[in-house]
Amino acid sequence: MRGKPGLVKRPEAERAIRQLTHDWAAAHGVQPGSAEMPSFSAFHHWVLGRGGAAYFQFRSTLGPLEDAENWFDQELRQAWRN
Repeated sequence: MRGKPGLVKRPEAERAIRQLTHDWAAAHGVQPGSAEMPSFSAFHHWVLGRGGAAYFQFRSTLGPLEDAENWFDQELRQAWRN
């Protein structure tokens, strides 16, 4: 059974978000574990601007944006914020 158009499966979204986090960080000079708090909102808008809206449209108990922000924080070693 196929999902709704535009939806990706959660594991696919997780892989993409984690990789895009590193791409975004490199493009913006953000180092994992830095004292500065990287902006998930800026990252989200950056991904949307590159046609990545589908990566934020998956089934989730918490919600896709909450999951994506957790992955973002984990990749940048900022999970202590949650």
